[in-house]
Amino acid sequence: MTDAAALRGTLADMFTAAVDAARAETCLPARLPKPVDGGRILLLAAGKAGGAMIEVAERVYMERDGLGPDRLRGLCVTRHGYARPTSMIETVEAGHPVPDQAGIDATRRTLDLVAGAAPQDHVVVLLSGGGSANWIAPVDGVSLADKQAVTRTLLRSGATIDEINTVRRHLSRIKGGRLAAARPAGVAMTTLAVSDVPRDDAVAIASGPTLPDPTTLADARALVARYAPGAPAAIHAALADPANETPKPGDPLFEGTRFEIVARPALSLEAASAVARARGFEPVLLGDSLEGEAREVAANHARLARQLAGEGRRAVLLSGGELTVTISGDGRGGPNQEYALALAIALDGAPGIAALAGDTDGTDGGSGSADDPAGAFVDPGTLGRARAAGHDAAAFLARNDSTGFFDHLGDLLRPGPTYTNVNDFRAVIIDKPEGCRP
Repeated sequence: MTDAAALRGTLADMFTAAVDAARAETCLPARLPKPVDGGRILLLAAGKAGGAMIEVAERVYMERDGLGPDRLRGLCVTRHGYARPTSMIETVEAGHPVPDQAGIDATRRTLDLVAGAAPQDHVVVLLSGGGSANWIAPVDGVSLADKQAVTRTLLRSGATIDEINTVRRHLSRIKGGRLAAARPAGVAMTTLAVSDVPRDDAVAIASGPTLPDPTTLADARALVARYAPGAPAAIHAALADPANETPKPGDPLFEGTRFEIVARPALSLEAASAVARARGFEPVLLGDSLEGEAREVAANHARLARQLAGEGRRAVLLSGGELTVTISGDGRGGPNQEYALALAIALDGAPGIAALAGDTDGTDGGSGSADDPAGAFVDPGTLGRARAAGHDAAAFLARNDSTGFFDHLGDLLRPGPTYTNVNDFRAVIIDKPEGCRP
């Protein structure tokens, strides 16, 4: 049977392939629109891939189109630690997942840039996951502290990203189509997005700042009542104000806009599948849009892995999507690490089965620091090594302290910022004895 180190190497290589498939230099250059003669390109970026996207786009417009500072302007807002070097376009680092004042200030400047566009200009919006926190422009009557409070509550509640973004869109002057509404009539707008959401739901990527919003204030009120009934009074008041309804499909203000997804989870899973095949493993794709409680999904995947092992198959279970954690303890971690810990418990040292779960942006939960772990590795010796060190896996899971558990074992995945984001990546590898291989 292949040893744990070799299985871990294969898992790491699949993660790297998944990330590389979604890098800006891979997916963005051919999609960037050319400028109109005499017109400017206004580059606006938000999210964890924003720094890399603005770096690549700036280079293309300088080298391909010969644009200088007179015809190339813009602003990028990305997560702290995710900026990339640029020559002309400024990058601002801001809070994620909880917004901060830097995000508010940069978002105001972003809206001003769009409002000042001339008819021959082309606004190019580069979006990725994390943009909902980076572009922060609260509606009247809602403070930054109010937005921070409701964001923290929703993140701990077990609400899905779609549900959280429904609330965000109705509390913002930039989300839910309002960035498109900020431009003067007749100004072209192209949005190029890296998808980090289940089913590639475009309006959910960075809360859809350039797209019509199919959800309503009533939807947002119902979600706050369910997940955050103790939200600040200003939040409840804003969601009761008809003025905060978002523009809907069919609104003529979206004429002259175009939206395209340039990288998506499915393409990253395909890249990982190619690595698996090259190593002699059968890829078993479980989907790129999985949702649900991390520990429940992990239990299901453990059962399936055991079943494949019992059939003597040499395979890799691959999945993407965005899992959730309903937090009841005081530990550290994120959905990928919680999944990995629950998976280790469910597998209980089953021979020949190893796994990696990690967020493709390079961080999973944590304190908001760029060096937070992205996920964790699991192998047949995980629980045994923990027991030998006096650590009770179930107790760590009960207090939502997956980071603490894997940190003790040296099994955290720490790639650092990847400068992209196509959501969670999970691979469960099932090996079998050498003599049973074809």
